[in-house]
Amino acid sequence: MPPAVPGLSRPLIVRLRNWVGDVTLAVPALQRLADAGFDLQLIGKGWAAELLAGQGWPVHKLPGTFRERVALLRRLHREARAMDPGFDRRLNTLCLPDSFSSAVECRLAGLRALGHAHEGRSPLLARSLPLSHTLHALRVYWRFADTWLGSTAPLPAEIGLKVSDRHRERARALRAAHGLAGRCIVICPFAGGTWSQKDKTWPGFAEFARSFLPTLGRDIAICPGPGEEAIAHEQFAGAKLLPDVDLGTYAALLQDSALMIANDTGPGHMAAAVGTPLVSVLGPSDPALWHAWGPRVQIVQGAPENGGWPTTASVADAVRRGLSTASSPAA
Repeated sequence: MPPAVPGLSRPLIVRLRNWVGDVTLAVPALQRLADAGFDLQLIGKGWAAELLAGQGWPVHKLPGTFRERVALLRRLHREARAMDPGFDRRLNTLCLPDSFSSAVECRLAGLRALGHAHEGRSPLLARSLPLSHTLHALRVYWRFADTWLGSTAPLPAEIGLKVSDRHRERARALRAAHGLAGRCIVICPFAGGTWSQKDKTWPGFAEFARSFLPTLGRDIAICPGPGEEAIAHEQFAGAKLLPDVDLGTYAALLQDSALMIANDTGPGHMAAAVGTPLVSVLGPSDPALWHAWGPRVQIVQGAPENGGWPTTASVADAVRRGLSTASSPAA
């Protein structure tokens, strides 16, 4: 890429992926691009603006139809061209999804996109990289930044997701409203999607929450997403239920918590991203490709003959270790 010119805006349109974990793992690469002087214009699901609010990047909500998505990209193209006369003479869009339709949308909007060579998309992109099936997702996104900037850099030790002041205030109000004392433990016994057609939900989670967690003497909180409230009520009655929490407030709540215990799911990645000790309970998932990223992450996994699921005792040991690294409970 050409060197930055002082005082000249360098817009960069980024189409985010559609899952919380992916967006969280992409943060270090996006921050690296922003630090290099690019003005990010992100496009993502409706929750992405709350999740990334602390980073300070504009996030445009991804429209529901193909026609509307192309129209949004065309508008952003026009605005970027008005700010940067050289916008159309360089790579100007980062297309993180691997779908054919996302590449078509970029091409119809007249954008010069970098993305993965997948599903015959290469002719639609200005530049493409091979799609790796062996690299961890954070490394995949970091490689995009390497390519964009024309230089390599060491992988970050942690994600460093920033939390906005308004979300910290919302989290404080939420804790007060639900009577959460000190630094609680947050659990996420849910998991969207599957891994190789296998359920990612630890079968022993409910019993673990009933029999072991009360012995720790801390409040237990659970933040169910849409459609998860009934499971939270029925199987995790001992936890304090915090429904309808936006992802920015969720991140702030996690940042002030002693520990999170989660399946292979987005909130686990969020906990690691804000530096909270995480016990990541994995079954069929391949941690080499998808583990939560950070120095305070413990991955607990069992033998293949047991579906990959760990024993209750091994998860309990990890929880004790995680709590020993947490700060003393707040007053």
